[in-house]
Amino acid sequence: MNDAPGGTAEPRRPTRPYWRAGLLRGGIELRHLLRNPKEMSGQLTNVVVALLIAAYVSGEVPGTDTPMAHLVLAGFAAYLLFQIGLISLPQMLVTEREEGALLRLRATPGGIPAYLIAKCLLVVVMAVGSLGLLVAATALLVDGPLPGGPGDWLTLLWVTTLGLLAVVPLGAALGAVLPNPREALALIMLPTMGLLFTSGAVFPITSLPVLVQQAAAVFPLKWMAQGLRSALLPDSARAAEAAGSWELPMVALVLTAWAVIGFLLAIPLLRRAARRESGSRLTARHRKAVRSGAVLA
Repeated sequence: MNDAPGGTAEPRRPTRPYWRAGLLRGGIELRHLLRNPKEMSGQLTNVVVALLIAAYVSGEVPGTDTPMAHLVLAGFAAYLLFQIGLISLPQMLVTEREEGALLRLRATPGGIPAYLIAKCLLVVVMAVGSLGLLVAATALLVDGPLPGGPGDWLTLLWVTTLGLLAVVPLGAALGAVLPNPREALALIMLPTMGLLFTSGAVFPITSLPVLVQQAAAVFPLKWMAQGLRSALLPDSARAAEAAGSWELPMVALVLTAWAVIGFLLAIPLLRRAARRESGSRLTARHRKAVRSGAVLA
């Protein structure tokens, strides 16, 4: 520690900014993911499911000459991003909280922001990698949809980016409040599956009641799916949209709003969860899990 003029000691600065610490931590977690075949196989399963769906869906989108399989694949691509942010991420956070990760972060300068950056990096790479694999595999194996030009590729890029910014902070906020890993999946899966079927991701949204369409428009999945359809499907498919157009400005507006809401919720909730952590709480949860048979003693 250096002494300042007058004999007073200067405060020690953090060894690295929290964003750099977060990126370094995220890189470590990415290497761990790539070396773990079990975790990688979970992402490949989503691509296999999409291929099976595309192989069995037939017919055309009503009012257009677009294959129904293409609409389903575009919607499934949006759901893939959605579920990685709102199912996979909360499960990771809850599991690590149970293992004492948040307790350790209390003693780490910039711990919560760095931790959130690391998780965002991990989830974004997982989501983009899975989406790229999905688009490539369906295009090569089942004649799936592809962007038609540079403008469509640009739309695919910004919709994917905004979509992840909309759901990843929400997933982090959920992970901070969910009770434990054993209940997390059950509490999240039912609402997300409900959104899958009410957001026009697996069939034209115009086939749903107007009230359901209006409710789905509040949540990001509907707009993520609509934005990806605009990038992957021909313009003639707009006839199957509720407004008869892709409404890309509204897609950007809604996803940006959810991104802001998510970031405003995530860091305070994670900090609150970290403040509430203690050695006694961690021990009590472990004993409860042992008694229930969820983990070994």
